[in-house]
Amino acid sequence: MRTVLLDGKPVSSCLVLAALAEGKEILTIEGLATDGKLHPIQEAFIEHNAFQCSYCTPGFILTTKSLLEENPSPTVEQIRGYLAGNLCRCGSYVKIQDAVMDAAARLRGAAHRLF
Repeated sequence: MRTVLLDGKPVSSCLVLAALAEGKEILTIEGLATDGKLHPIQEAFIEHNAFQCSYCTPGFILTTKSLLEENPSPTVEQIRGYLAGNLCRCGSYVKIQDAVMDAAARLRGAAHRLF
């Protein structure tokens, strides 16, 4: 399955009928970078090695974007709950959680990083 943001909310693109997406904003992982510069969430995932095989990475990154737009300062429990629909077969959950916390700090403009 491929996760996209449909009007800012994560959905599985293969489960949404095209007619239901008409007139809505669709954001893919490829559209997250701007002018060749990675989004702060993408940077945080890379710096924290929050992936191994990368199969789940687009879903986690886009779901993180949705989470941080709703809640710029989530707790660990809130992160786990929001990302619960994404599965990582490699078991990188702790690194993903660290990357989300770091991305939240970056987006808030905080100088403190978790590493």
